[in-house]
Amino acid sequence: MWAVVGLGNPDRCYAGTRHNAGFIFVRRLAKDWGVRLSKNRFEAKTAQVEHQGQSLWLILPQTYMNRSGASVRRLLRESRVEPERVILVYDDLDIPLGEIRVRGEGGPGTHKGMRSVVDEAETGQFPRIRLGIGPLPEGVDAADFVLSEFRPADKTLFEESLVKARGALDLILDGRLAQAMNRYN
Repeated sequence: MWAVVGLGNPDRCYAGTRHNAGFIFVRRLAKDWGVRLSKNRFEAKTAQVEHQGQSLWLILPQTYMNRSGASVRRLLRESRVEPERVILVYDDLDIPLGEIRVRGEGGPGTHKGMRSVVDEAETGQFPRIRLGIGPLPEGVDAADFVLSEFRPADKTLFEESLVKARGALDLILDGRLAQAMNRYN
């Protein structure tokens, strides 16, 4: 069993913001795979799906970004999915818009949602797909920027990152994490 967890904020006012890039990705997967994210489990909206012969949970924590770890902790405890099979997808201000980065494990960096996940789960052994939303424009507050919606001109680049993330996800699910890192980093 695998889990794909998109990090973001649950309120509608955040739906199209840069900080909800992980939510946008997981919602796109659910739509493409014909499932509805609705079951409330693990303090999250969830759906189960079969893809490439793999059983997957799709998960959108409903705990808000900075408390995402509470949802992931419950997932680990209640589903017995191992951290190495929980793929976290989230925004990254240090990566240019349209690009992604894939990692097999590591610390949270400056991302508060990831800091919550690593703290609550007591491990950084999660594969992750980071969706570029940067760079931060000069003179703009980082919190204001990540909570802003994508400008129309940015949407094409963001769509490119979603396509890349889908390719990376398929490689990871196929046991080819190193190939995903080589291709997309």
